[in-house]
Amino acid sequence: MATADDVRRIALALPGAQEKLAWGMPTFRLEARGRIFASLDPDDLAMGVKCPKEDREELIAAEPGKFFLRKGHDDAFAWIRVRLDALDDEELRAILVDSWRQAAPRALLDAHPDLAAGPGD
Repeated sequence: MATADDVRRIALALPGAQEKLAWGMPTFRLEARGRIFASLDPDDLAMGVKCPKEDREELIAAEPGKFFLRKGHDDAFAWIRVRLDALDDEELRAILVDSWRQAAPRALLDAHPDLAAGPGD
């Protein structure tokens, strides 16, 4: 079971990542342009990560105990919420790296080819 401390540890280990409080919650963003790639919900029980809108419905349908949308907030954005207690350390890292990858500018991806390729690439 993942915790907010695990999110913080893994997110801040990614290249260019920094933590900044925004909207009353911790966000994890890239120094370059301040692009947010993850945020912790105020209760520390879930996190928000980047996710293409076209993928969200399938993820939620496949694992509704893990993935969800915060109605009225996530609807318009390419984000999804993930319940931390449904993740182990390996899956947490994979989700955070994928979100980081979506937010990272090309130069940062080029500087870290080990993180730039997704699963199966």
